[in-house]
Amino acid sequence: MPNSDESSNNNDEHESGYSGIQGKPKLSRHDSLDLESSTVKGHHAGHSFKNPSWGVVLTLAFQSLGVIYGDIGTSPLYVYASTFTDGIKNDDDILGVLSLIYYTISLLPVIRYVFIVLRANDNGKGGTFALYSLLCRNAKVGLLPSQQVEDQQVSNYQLELPTKCNQLGLSLKVKKFLEKSVISKYLLLVVTMLSTSLVIGDGVLTPSISVLSAIGGLKGASPVFTEGRVVWISVGILILLFSAQRFGTDKVGYTFAPIVSTWFLFNAGIGVYNFITNDPTVIKAINPWYIVQYFQRNGKDAWISLGGVFLCVTDSEALFADVGHFSVKSIQLSMSVITYPTLMITYTGQASWLRLHQDQVSNTFYDAIPGPLYWPMFTIAVLATIVASQAMISGTFSIIQQSLALGCFPRVKVIHTSAKYEGQVYIPELNYILMLSCVAVTLGFRTTENIGHAYGIAVALAESITSVFMLLVMLVIWKKHVILVIIYVCCIFSVELLYLSSMLFKFPHGGYFPIAFASIFLALMVIWNYVYRKKYYYEMENKISPNTLKDITNQRGFSRIPGLAIFYSELVDGIPPIFGHYVENIPALHSVLVFASVKSLPISTVPLEERFLFRRVHPRELYMFRCVVRYGYTDARKEEEPFEKIIFERLKEFITNDFWAHAQIERSRSQGVEQVQGHENDYICHGDSDEDIVRANEEALEREIEVIDRAWQGGVVHMMGESEVMASKGASIGKKIVIDSAFNFMKRNLRQTDKVFDTPRKRLLKVGMTYEL
Repeated sequence: MPNSDESSNNNDEHESGYSGIQGKPKLSRHDSLDLESSTVKGHHAGHSFKNPSWGVVLTLAFQSLGVIYGDIGTSPLYVYASTFTDGIKNDDDILGVLSLIYYTISLLPVIRYVFIVLRANDNGKGGTFALYSLLCRNAKVGLLPSQQVEDQQVSNYQLELPTKCNQLGLSLKVKKFLEKSVISKYLLLVVTMLSTSLVIGDGVLTPSISVLSAIGGLKGASPVFTEGRVVWISVGILILLFSAQRFGTDKVGYTFAPIVSTWFLFNAGIGVYNFITNDPTVIKAINPWYIVQYFQRNGKDAWISLGGVFLCVTDSEALFADVGHFSVKSIQLSMSVITYPTLMITYTGQASWLRLHQDQVSNTFYDAIPGPLYWPMFTIAVLATIVASQAMISGTFSIIQQSLALGCFPRVKVIHTSAKYEGQVYIPELNYILMLSCVAVTLGFRTTENIGHAYGIAVALAESITSVFMLLVMLVIWKKHVILVIIYVCCIFSVELLYLSSMLFKFPHGGYFPIAFASIFLALMVIWNYVYRKKYYYEMENKISPNTLKDITNQRGFSRIPGLAIFYSELVDGIPPIFGHYVENIPALHSVLVFASVKSLPISTVPLEERFLFRRVHPRELYMFRCVVRYGYTDARKEEEPFEKIIFERLKEFITNDFWAHAQIERSRSQGVEQVQGHENDYICHGDSDEDIVRANEEALEREIEVIDRAWQGGVVHMMGESEVMASKGASIGKKIVIDSAFNFMKRNLRQTDKVFDTPRKRLLKVGMTYEL
């Protein structure tokens, strides 16, 4: 929407819309920024992939095996060893732990994620940012400073809400509380950032514990492979894994799915073999009373052991985070038909084997493998752990891309490695940080038991945050009955908190690592977002009004030169103050000027035809335009054509629509009186024949288009506003540290704004200005 300054100072900027074929205008009342979004095909069409065919579902279900289940599928490598760290004290303790595994997997990944959380997807996208964006769109809790009314007209923006609900009163109360409480708004954003930081920590611990546990099988094969050698082999594999990231993970589903499928098949077969040949009576662990007895016998030790049991559901968050690459039905199918029963059989077979070999619990997985299958299983285990690590690393890159798009992460280079597969990205800076951190964790902790202490906290805390957001979604968006919410809290959220409490007990034994690691990234994100918003509000308060711009261009000695200039700015309403700094020092402008502003919406994706929104800056003879380029938080900011070419083509489309809309308005107002506006635009009205009107309007439009074409032929210049920020005089020491030291350090050492687009270096002009915040 136009800002108040602009609206009050410019009565000539009419709010109009256009819908129809050229030459046959149809008048409507919209903001001019909405001209394109209201005429595109499929406007408000919604998500187009809601009801895929069963053939597509089956294909996606197979592909999902190689992306989503690598981590949870390899957890049998270390769960029992991490649970019985002090050995098995009672034969029935095995039944108690097996029963815990049964109900933990059934409750948390299956019931919670597969059948509840997946329904909270954002137009097919998942993850913490998806839940946060849903809340931001349904309630005014977002802190993004560039929000506009036009954003709500994007086809994917609107939510499908129930029309009848007897819990509307409670929903409104919660919604009003969140909207009125400034603390709750900041808390939601910080918690979202914390979840992102924990996922980054998970991206460090998953490769370490997975690869180390798989390579640990060498110790049982030969005494030559000591603990030290196993650690260094694991380090070598990790380095190779991260070094290969720059090549991308194209066709990741079809490449990895056969490996994970083979892994599941072997595990299920070995599980059935051990179940039959050892102790089939472990099946009675399906009775939850064994859990009660386990806690009665072991008390505090049983509670502490929950940290090991929880590792059986590691990275369940991937079921939700990666739903955008597949579909809800495909994930429900692959989990229910393949992953869930396979895990149940695998853990049951290991428990059956442990009943007769209790002294070998530290290496349960490999010792339970029949001799002839040892080396084939070892090979598949190594490949499966690499798959699990790859999936987690790719997921980390994706979530950083989302936080970057919403102004919650310092600028880094995002490389899209696949033209076919959405979401395949590579971030060089983060890749090196993850690699060095993984190597340090592997060398420092050395065993899966020690890493497991750290691993559980990151996973449990991230999943607890998801449940908190789900409670808000159930109340504010779904408007569920309070009894259903209470049931969710008692049956699911309380179980998560119980596991989390057990994890926190291990804080001194390695649990501090993910918290410390996440705290560093959280601090970076909070600082960057704080200064980002302060800087935006400064530009809003000091933007240039149309009258001021008109006065500047009317000054003596001010000239227009041939060519098209694109002036980049983060400000989406009005003209940024840095432009005034430019014209004060260089009293010349190109014949056509476009102020391009890039913004991210709290939705997963913006259709290409709705991405570019234009507004004309009046008076019309200035040939100045504002263009808002809108992206979703998962959209790739790299178009198929050069950005300047797309701007040029969309600008001509806008001028055509805008011209006919204004011609229709003037014709309606005049009621037969001939009007002349400016030397470029002659609107012929009711006094003339229809043919004369259409012919004259077409000629006037051709003159406008000719001006744009001449500017394009004169060359395109890219102007980039690079503002330096510093704390204002009299600011507190803390504010000076945050702005002058921390933020500026990150800005100097990370990517610059011109890297967002493929801006030609030879035609790039940077304009600098200092803001005192």
